[in-house]
Amino acid sequence: MKPTTTPQPRSATAAAALDALDASAVGAAMDDHDRLAAGDFPEHGWALLEQAGLVGATASHDATISEQLALVRAVGRIDVSLGRVYDGHLNGVERLRVQVDSGTAAADLDAVARGALSIGVWGADPAPGEGAPAELRRTASGDTVLDGVKVFCSGAGGVDRAFVLARAAGDPGPVRLAYVDVSRRATVDAAWFGGAGMRGSASHRVVFHDARVLWTAPEPRALLVQPWFAGDGLRTAAGWAGGADAVVDGVLAALRSKPAASELEQLAVATLVQAQRSMDLWLRAGADAVAAAAADVADTTLLARVSIAADVRTILAEADRVLGSRPFAAGGRIERARRDLLTYLLQHRLEAPQVALGARRLAAPGA
Repeated sequence: MKPTTTPQPRSATAAAALDALDASAVGAAMDDHDRLAAGDFPEHGWALLEQAGLVGATASHDATISEQLALVRAVGRIDVSLGRVYDGHLNGVERLRVQVDSGTAAADLDAVARGALSIGVWGADPAPGEGAPAELRRTASGDTVLDGVKVFCSGAGGVDRAFVLARAAGDPGPVRLAYVDVSRRATVDAAWFGGAGMRGSASHRVVFHDARVLWTAPEPRALLVQPWFAGDGLRTAAGWAGGADAVVDGVLAALRSKPAASELEQLAVATLVQAQRSMDLWLRAGADAVAAAAADVADTTLLARVSIAADVRTILAEADRVLGSRPFAAGGRIERARRDLLTYLLQHRLEAPQVALGARRLAAPGA
């Protein structure tokens, strides 16, 4: 179901949207959503993002990659799961704008601008026993439809469209990027996602039954086209950074509530500051590479993601060491950010591209 409030975007600029964002209200909405433990789409939190203009006018406006990273990080700081749905929406809007033909994209981009349409990007195939992978099929009337299953579909039950990776029926070749109407003929299996981490992202199993395909990329592996693919990964890393910021906020609040901090606690704070500054610098370097469509954009953004993931783990480890179990046993936002991040980092395995990068460097004498 879509939010019952009427979205009224206030501005197309990222700075104005951040000013309009009521972080306290969004945080309270996600607190309520987390207590439900049902895994439904976070309608109230999403509606508040819409009202501030983050989903509509800001997304359709040609915001810079740096501005987008700031928006995702800010939402992730409020709630990691909501930030995941939001970064997927920004990824989808960018793909709609730069890759889909203008005749198909025009009406949907107008709907995005009005805050009336949300988009996801769904790529994960089911494991054995979870259903047949999604396949594209031509009907007798010449239309293209989608059948089968995708998993980890963030925003399922709330987004209207999704870019889905699928193969043609009986075709063992590379996957195609398809733009699909997921508002109908797509059944959300919310029981599939049983964990607590990232529960608010509604990253469910979705079963397609003749779902209408609005556009299919003419070339294979269109999702990997640069610099858009690098931008996708960087927005994800900005969401990680936002969640880590929330953990740092919690640590600082806990230590400031004490009469005095020990030297070990002061050292821990310095470590947190260093990790946050490292994330700042890597996000900036990645944004510069994406904005310039640099030749090394894939390597730069990979290194940024690897480094930011390491910084997040450093922050989580320091929080564990300094705070102990009490804040995590009591629940609340720092505990939710921690469990969300631990799950979220596992969903993006970076070892294989790191190995490839290392192999390329070894094969390049003098590099």
